[in-house]
Amino acid sequence: MEIVIDRAKSARPPLVAHSEKPTLIGATREEMGDMLRGIGVADKQVKMRVAQIWNWIYVRGVSDFDQMTNVAKDMREKLKAAFTIQRPEIVEEQVSNDGTRKWLLRYPSRGAGRPVEVECVYIPEEGRGTLCISSQVGCTLTCSFCHTGTQKLVRNLTAEEILSQLLLARDRLGDFPDRDQPIGAMVPAEGRKITNIVMMGMGEPLYNFENVKKALLIASDGDGLSLSKRRITLSTSGVVPEIYRTGDEIGVMLAISLHAVRDELRDMLVPVNKKYPLKDLLDACRAYPGLSNARRITFEYVMLKGVNDSLEDAKLLVQLLKGIPAKINLIPFNPWPGTNYQCSDWDQIARFADFINAAGYASPIRTPRGRDILAACGQLKSESERMRKTERLAFEAMMIVGHGEDD
Repeated sequence: MEIVIDRAKSARPPLVAHSEKPTLIGATREEMGDMLRGIGVADKQVKMRVAQIWNWIYVRGVSDFDQMTNVAKDMREKLKAAFTIQRPEIVEEQVSNDGTRKWLLRYPSRGAGRPVEVECVYIPEEGRGTLCISSQVGCTLTCSFCHTGTQKLVRNLTAEEILSQLLLARDRLGDFPDRDQPIGAMVPAEGRKITNIVMMGMGEPLYNFENVKKALLIASDGDGLSLSKRRITLSTSGVVPEIYRTGDEIGVMLAISLHAVRDELRDMLVPVNKKYPLKDLLDACRAYPGLSNARRITFEYVMLKGVNDSLEDAKLLVQLLKGIPAKINLIPFNPWPGTNYQCSDWDQIARFADFINAAGYASPIRTPRGRDILAACGQLKSESERMRKTERLAFEAMMIVGHGEDD
């Protein structure tokens, strides 16, 4: 399968020296106001200046203070001297035959010993485009079928680093005002190029709760990036206490990385189940605020041949989810080098889906996307390594399509 690579590895640029200045990206309005006071902005001007800068960063999408044309030149010079709004370095950009785009991004070390790298993936769909965002470099969990699981945890991403993935993708796709989209790019024909975001990239978002919360509340702010919370989906392997917090404090759509209907099997596939077993997980799901047929929880279920794909598993799945407004996404397993698992036969996946559908649950079978550039479910992995060796392995990154609302 042919792959188009916008910046080949052989032509990687030298390491870019990241600014040590504090960034305004990812700061709340209150924090930004305090930062401006710190460079001498008068109290009576702070609210106005914050509104100006907020609009330039999140509505206009600028990454250079000199582009803030309604801000006085002397103020722009103060901002440049004290702060940064730069994007992360793009180490590599790949484009799949199906239009999927994957960016390998480099961030400062921030305690990891050397600069770190994460992946961010864009998937164009009919009438919409979904961006998969990472929350950690590596992950703390050990899901046995996930390629990301072969990478050690390096560190959490900051709120700025989470948000900057969205800003950079909008840059690259021409999704800010007066920007051109790449020639030949597969994007929605009208409206925004990025209509939905999913926290399904590298890492377990709920083990980086505060930074994820801060980033998603800024992403959904009506005076900025203005993404509807119904178009933002957070996927978790089942960190039960933070599921309750997500519903109360963030209010976005929820996806559960389920993959098994028996505790003993889920203990092996998704080891966080040993701490938060299925009963506790599903109790948290039933209590999630605002559940209805229009605001369903998505349950992700990767199809593993001879492991979790029997009709008995399908029956138990229906019983397990009784009373929860839910959609069940069946994910054909994406192979990666060294895995011991195989994808279920397509006929068996279809039988499994038919049973789930007959029981009244929407059960789409996801078409694998971006396989040729290792951008599909469970395939995300960067090359970052913590210099101080600590054995903390990984979780999964889900395939992206079909999450969040279309309206």
